[in-house]
Amino acid sequence: MKHFDLELLQIFDEIFKTGNVTRAAHNLGLPQSSVSLALSKLRGHFNDQLFSRTVKGMVPTPRAQNAIGDVRLAISAVQHALADQPVFDPAESTRQFRVCMTDISEIVLLPRMLNHLRAIAPGIHLEISRISPATPAELADGTVDLAVGFMPHLEAGFYQQKLFDQHFVCLVAHTHPRVGASLTVENLRQEGHVRVRTSGTGHAIVDKILAREEIERNVVLNLPSFLGVASIVAQTELLAIVPLRYASVVAGSEAVRFLEIPVDLPSYQVKQHWHERYHADVSNRWLRQMVAALFASGDAAGSGAPHIASATRPAA
Repeated sequence: MKHFDLELLQIFDEIFKTGNVTRAAHNLGLPQSSVSLALSKLRGHFNDQLFSRTVKGMVPTPRAQNAIGDVRLAISAVQHALADQPVFDPAESTRQFRVCMTDISEIVLLPRMLNHLRAIAPGIHLEISRISPATPAELADGTVDLAVGFMPHLEAGFYQQKLFDQHFVCLVAHTHPRVGASLTVENLRQEGHVRVRTSGTGHAIVDKILAREEIERNVVLNLPSFLGVASIVAQTELLAIVPLRYASVVAGSEAVRFLEIPVDLPSYQVKQHWHERYHADVSNRWLRQMVAALFASGDAAGSGAPHIASATRPAA
């Protein structure tokens, strides 16, 4: 039986996650030359290339894909067996965290996160991607550390913590000629609308409720994200139904105002989500506590140690 040390297995796992030797070395805090040498050793042990260079990065071979599950189990078993409680020092760390969030969160939450990190953990880096149907699998395999948004259909094996409630308002230009100090149902029916279709925002609720109330919007423009919505509304006579926190932020920088909607649209919860495999990981736990301290409403916001509001366990 060939000898493997824990570092070799961790390097295998990190290259598999990142598809990049340089990034794997950075995440592990190792010289790139050490990771390249380790990859050479791994190829000898497995008698396989394991990862092939492509325009998309280092793509795992079938042999690597078949082995990754056992490699991760071995890492977990060794770490558990050796466990003195690991320590994570954010002030000294150069760790890169991978976070999935919505485009709204990029506008509303991300600047505050970055300013906080700069103050307490200046060496930590973030890689942001969008919540998508692939996000649960990415959380499970460690490609993503945390997801922040609206994900109501997660399977067993995931933890989730409520950060805050969100409800919808209507964004309208300051100078809109037909919409006054309050919004009417007739405004909703007669004015043109911008509609955004994007995962992780709860926005699908809007269309369902309006249809039930027999209110058909005149959708003039469909967009894939919220990034340009405020500017478009400010310069046109279009309306946009958006989450309140987004409206509050953009109303401070664009010539727009927001009004309550004369239809009872339900609120939804914005949560942070992570996989049970990383529930006890000290760096992941620190990341979750930071997000909760910044954004969670109620007791969790001030506790520093977030309460798990609800969690599902893997099926037995």
